[in-house]
Amino acid sequence: MKMILLEPVFKQMIWGGNRMRTEYGYDVPGDNTGECWAISAHPQGDCTVATGEYAGMTLSKLWESHRELFGNATGDRFPLLTKIIDAQHDLSIQVHPDDVYAREHENGSLGKMECWYILDCDEDATIIIGHHAKTKQELEDMIHGAKWKELIREIPVHKGDFFQINPGCVHAIKGGTLILETQQNSDITYRLYDYDRLQDGKKRPLHIAQSLDVITVPFEESEGTQASGMIEDANEDCAMSVRNQTQNGWFEHLITCEYYSVWKAELDGTQALIQDQKFMLGSVIEGSAILDGCELKKGDHFILPAGMGDVTLTGTATFIFSAMV
Repeated sequence: MKMILLEPVFKQMIWGGNRMRTEYGYDVPGDNTGECWAISAHPQGDCTVATGEYAGMTLSKLWESHRELFGNATGDRFPLLTKIIDAQHDLSIQVHPDDVYAREHENGSLGKMECWYILDCDEDATIIIGHHAKTKQELEDMIHGAKWKELIREIPVHKGDFFQINPGCVHAIKGGTLILETQQNSDITYRLYDYDRLQDGKKRPLHIAQSLDVITVPFEESEGTQASGMIEDANEDCAMSVRNQTQNGWFEHLITCEYYSVWKAELDGTQALIQDQKFMLGSVIEGSAILDGCELKKGDHFILPAGMGDVTLTGTATFIFSAMV
């Protein structure tokens, strides 16, 4: 089995910047490129295979026709999506539904659970995670009264921080922040507040009714939301990361939830990676490396398919890996 290297899909956003070009050298469509859909089989952004025998095939088609590459995982769609988000300006304050709500109200879509690894940010950067309403009525009153400063929970953020964002959690990435996002394969977002800004002369639509339906009250901070540093109590779903830690100490377990596990890996020299998941998603966020004879650089994204076994990496690089649970 060979590594599957992917071609990203880029999205222009009202809040986007130019760091996709300056940080990663991507050939982007413009200076307000906000999102790189790096590993995606979503209809709104379906990556193509860059090299090898499947070159030119979309990831959704590869999932459909070669399920053996994914450990014969079940499901009617590829389960995960990896993005890089460049927020030059503030994103809207938003919330995502869970699977049950999305299935009923969004034409059978998956819900959206996600997590953020902070690749870089301004020195005084903040993000929005959570709110201060104690009851549904208080939440509704504060939203309809536009009491955003009283409602929103804003916290400092630093490079290397990690945050788990569950469905129902009010959140927003603020300007000056660059993140890598691991999420369910969904594009359902309910916009709660957009700072009254205009796009093409009009305010972007809000989704107040849907937001009130799905926001968790009171706010519950997700287990796994943390500043940089390892979560020690890796559970059985993280057996692969534990073995990698035991053998060579270069893997750091960030989170395991019901949909994914995520790890950070620091390579310096030559290491063996144990690939015993159905498949793994990988992103090079710093440096360069050689993986089983293939050169990888910062900004490359790939899949390690089922059956690869132990993989040898050489170089100096930082990776984010993820796998379905």
